[in-house]
Amino acid sequence: MADDAHELVLYVQSKKAVTTVYRPPTTGTGIPASTGRAPDEASVGDSPVYFLSDDQARCVAMVEETANARGYHVRVVDVEKAGRLERLVAERLRGVQNFPVLISTKGPRLEGVASFNEDSLCELMPTELKSTRAFTYLKVKGGDLDRIRTLLETLPEVKEMHFLTGDWDILVVLDFPGASSNKRQVLDFVTDRIRGIPEVLDTSTVLPEYSVSKFPL
Repeated sequence: MADDAHELVLYVQSKKAVTTVYRPPTTGTGIPASTGRAPDEASVGDSPVYFLSDDQARCVAMVEETANARGYHVRVVDVEKAGRLERLVAERLRGVQNFPVLISTKGPRLEGVASFNEDSLCELMPTELKSTRAFTYLKVKGGDLDRIRTLLETLPEVKEMHFLTGDWDILVVLDFPGASSNKRQVLDFVTDRIRGIPEVLDTSTVLPEYSVSKFPL
């Protein structure tokens, strides 16, 4: 079971289905029973039917997909069908104008269909990285920066390059599959592959002990 820090509540607002086809409840013999209700009181039997708009259903699917990938648990509450206890919980929604609303135990929330996207969901559900990430500063000698960029781009472990001014010329973000990659493995790669580029004069690598990401994985 997920801990409280990984629990979220997604409030949605369904609509009651309205149909022009009236189906009165039947008796035990299958014969329609008299209900005293006019046919325009549309229902299916005695159980009202609710449906969720496609926009809200899409948000639910996005939230559940992101939560599953990041180790979070999401409880979906339909405010139109919630019981008294849930209504009390829904006091947290006072002033809300647009559904769906996603609330985390830490406080931040998303409100309205437009606010649900991959970046905002990852921001609300940060996760531990499942790979080893390292950051290497490069000092390069004058030359063709486009050639250096092309050489670095051919290395699968190089995920980002940031060109700087100051003591260092380039910041490279490295990523190695598996959280068990060790410092020796990272430094072997830097000294063998990156320092092997003729234009690279010096490097300095930072290897975090622990990493959490809000970026899409």
